[in-house]
Amino acid sequence: MSDSPKSASGGGSRAEFFMISVAAQLAGMHAQTLRTYDRLGLVTPQRTSGGGRRYSARDVELLREVQRLSQDEGVNLAGIKRIIELTNQVEALQQRVEEMSAELEQLRAGYRPDLTPPQRSTALVVWQPRHRR
Repeated sequence: MSDSPKSASGGGSRAEFFMISVAAQLAGMHAQTLRTYDRLGLVTPQRTSGGGRRYSARDVELLREVQRLSQDEGVNLAGIKRIIELTNQVEALQQRVEEMSAELEQLRAGYRPDLTPPQRSTALVVWQPRHRR
């Protein structure tokens, strides 16, 4: 097998995946470091049917960020894992906000001005029970 990037579906797909040796070289790390990060859950590459790791361009970017946080910022691996988890959570929440905004716009587009909500009243109603005979 060569060290060149492979397409996800072998054909016209733009998603490229790299063998561990290529991903390590692109990220400026040793392949064993990538295995350690995978074992710790920091970066989880896709797997081939034979169990080989396949790193996406996004995975390589994440590896570089892990290295930057560790070396330049002095963050330990547990802290980096938490940062990654929180970043993923923020991205998921941002996606959900976008979905809900689009849904709201659809609802607003279907709004019928001839159907108005009932007016609220501030009138006070006093109830008194009937007198029994």
